[in-house]
Amino acid sequence: MFEYELQQMRSAERIRQAEQERLARAVVRGRRAARREAAERATETESHTHRPRRHRPARAA
Repeated sequence: MFEYELQQMRSAERIRQAEQERLARAVVRGRRAARREAAERATETESHTHRPRRHRPARAA
């Protein structure tokens, strides 16, 4: 019986830990999206074209 209770506690702890990790990933994803939106708004006000700022050389074969 004792082993069963220990297994239940470990299982519950792993579930809590997984939920915390999912929440942390969601927060990071939201922050990245907000940064991308802010960067897009900043570049829209700077230039009138949607071309990249600098031309990059072709990749070497």
